[in-house]
Order: sequence, then structure tokens, then C-alpha cells
Amino acid sequence: MQISRRFRWLVYAAVAALFATGAGWLVADQLKDTDAGEFWQAVTANLLMVHGGLAMAMLLLLGALGPLHVGRSWRAGKNRLTGAVVAASNAALVITAFGLYYFGSRDLRSWTSDLHIVVGFALPAFMFVHILVGRRNGSINERGPDDA
Repeated sequence: MQISRRFRWLVYAAVAALFATGAGWLVADQLKDTDAGEFWQAVTANLLMVHGGLAMAMLLLLGALGPLHVGRSWRAGKNRLTGAVVAASNAALVITAFGLYYFGSRDLRSWTSDLHIVVGFALPAFMFVHILVGRRNGSINERGPDDA
């Protein structure tokens, strides 16, 4: 159950930007303890703000994907396994992001951070597999209004 080209590319762009800002934050965070530490501290703060803003936009996109793609595809029995992995990964990212913001325990925050990083790096691969499986199995049989 393919979504419109415009919406699909908006989701891809959001995931790519989240990936880039998350990866950039990881690099900058490692460089905070160098001689240029003040610069990298500012970079990490800015990347984290952008990442958080993008995450809010992604929440809106995920909310729209429910009725536009997920619900229809699930009822039709299309690409359920990889779709469930993508949905669970997004749920894990939302929950761990909440935890990173609100958990006070250092140990819990460390574990939450590690999980968020691992799932965040894996999500693009999971999405890629979901798309490939859907195309190979003919799950994509409806075109959106922008695909004419």
C-alpha cells in the first residue's frame, strides 16, 4: 500500500535528517573533551535542538502514516513482518527519547541512550528492507495521487 511520492519523500527526508543530526551529535559529543571543547559543546547543543525539532516533525509524520499506510496495509495482510519491525523501532525511538529527556537515574539514562543510538542507526536499514520486501512481494499495488 504505497503512499504518495511527496509524502514518502518527506518521511525519507525526515529520517535522513534525524540520522544525520544524531550521528553528528555523537561525533561532536566525543570531541567535547578536546582542545576545541567549547566549540564542540555548542555544536552538540545545537544539533540536539535540531534533532529534537525534527523528532517532533517525525511524530506528526508517524501519526499520518497510521491511517494512510500502516492500518490499510495491516488489514490487507501486506508486508506485516518488516512493517512491524519498522513500527516497533519507531516506538522504541519515541520511548527512549522520552526517557532521555525525563529519566533522572544515570544508569537508566545510559542504557536508554545506548538503545536509542542502536535503534536510530538501525532504522534506515529496517526501512530499506521493508521497502524492498514490499516491492518484491507486490505489496505496493496502489498509487497515491502524486504518482500519476
